[in-house]
Amino acid sequence: MSKIRSDLVPGVTLLSTGLLAGAFGYGVVNVAATFDVVPLDVRLTFHTALMQRNGVVMQTAMALAAISSLALALLSRGRPRLLAGVAAALVVTSFLVTRFGNVPINGRIKVWAVTTAPADHAAILDRWETYNVVRTVAALTAFVLVIVVSRLKLPDRARQLEA
Repeated sequence: MSKIRSDLVPGVTLLSTGLLAGAFGYGVVNVAATFDVVPLDVRLTFHTALMQRNGVVMQTAMALAAISSLALALLSRGRPRLLAGVAAALVVTSFLVTRFGNVPINGRIKVWAVTTAPADHAAILDRWETYNVVRTVAALTAFVLVIVVSRLKLPDRARQLEA
């Protein structure tokens, strides 16, 4: 393995998990908090427009974070391998929560934006926010684990492959 590759994988992993955690974190702290203080019709319209723009960006960030975290785990040994593997699992968790939690509710919100919200819309929106917090915590924890791995000694396997 070349030095470029052994340096590139941790760097890409740090960048991609950091971007994912940052995007989700910004969403929880700023966007979702703002949703709570604007009229429902504004929230639904903005939410729908945001999801149309976010789809490709967030899916790409999640895929890159998962693949690079897995690659980092494969290049590592011992505790760094375990930590990078857990980080990869957490990124996949954030994807699964998004795909099977947030996305179906986003589809309902899209319909509400052009019709009317059902009587139980507040409970459904609360569930969306819970999923949002879960995926954010998963992504943030993955990022912290990748930081820890990056601070540890260069993985022995990467060193052996360089020789």
